[in-house]
Amino acid sequence: MTGEFPQQAGFPDGARPAEGRRHVIRRRALTLLIIVLLIGIPAGYLVISANQSRASGKDKEAKYSATGLTEGWPSKLQRRLYQVPVPHPAWWVAYYETNNWKTSRLYVEFETTDAGLSAFLTSMGVQPDDLKPGDIPIGERDRDVTGWTFDGPGTWSGLVHEQKDPAPTHEVVVNHDKPGYPRVYVVSRTVP
Repeated sequence: MTGEFPQQAGFPDGARPAEGRRHVIRRRALTLLIIVLLIGIPAGYLVISANQSRASGKDKEAKYSATGLTEGWPSKLQRRLYQVPVPHPAWWVAYYETNNWKTSRLYVEFETTDAGLSAFLTSMGVQPDDLKPGDIPIGERDRDVTGWTFDGPGTWSGLVHEQKDPAPTHEVVVNHDKPGYPRVYVVSRTVP
């Protein structure tokens, strides 16, 4: 053999038959499909993932840049850390947390029953008798943060529960306007 290619099996004289037009189109379509699958699917996944991440960031930004209360219960961790044992039953629950280098605060409001109020105060380490009629210890700064106003109708009472650091200090205001269903406002403040 002098520079010649060996004959291919099944083809006389080593010649391959020309591919049919239909076969060429099918082969190219299959190649294109494979390329799209190998490149398109991961690229599509990246676009979807980026959009979800961006949306998640916007949701978090809105949540944490909001001022005022958010409807719902504070997390179990927040309730434990700030020692705010929201009682069962409780409804119309809302909360807001602020943190800075000096002080962290959890603002919570809810409505409960007289028994729920008693259980709440007892769990905090105070008694219902510790509530002072007409006393509203939550200051203007905290009222501005939450939008709370304590000038409406009702019989108001309040207390301050100071504890040794690092335990939080609680300021509690109760509106007894609806007999049997007090509305409770709490500011729990701790030093990080």
